Amino acid sequence: MSTYDAKHFSGDGPEKAFRSGLEAGKILIQSCASCSSHIFYPRALCPVCGSSDLKCIEASGKGEVYSTTTIRQAPDKGGDYNLSMVTLAEGPRLMTQITGIDPSEVKIGMKVAGAIRKAGEQFAVFFEPA
Repeated sequence: MSTYDAKHFSGDGPEKAFRSGLEAGKILIQSCASCSSHIFYPRALCPVCGSSDLKCIEASGKGEVYSTTTIRQAPDKGGDYNLSMVTLAEGPRLMTQITGIDPSEVKIGMKVAGAIRKAGEQFAVFFEPA
């Protein structure tokens, strides 16, 4: 796991560091130097202990499906897709989609691996079955 100081990225702020990481092909989460918590979504203060001593670290990209649901859409609007909560190997959870599999096949407990892709104008984290 690599460590990055958020100020390494252009522009200050935790979300900017996260977005810059995605553009560089990295899934960055935060690590609190005070209580050792891993944090996602990026923020200015640790939600566990309130410390501002946060560093960006590169997540492994490994995770497990914590919850999932299928969003139903007409085929002409893109068809059905899943919306899942994934627990990263480092601990935090994030909302995402599992791709490369039929939405009905996504199961709680499924091992997944992260993939960064363009979603509209920005990069986003998606997961695929591991």
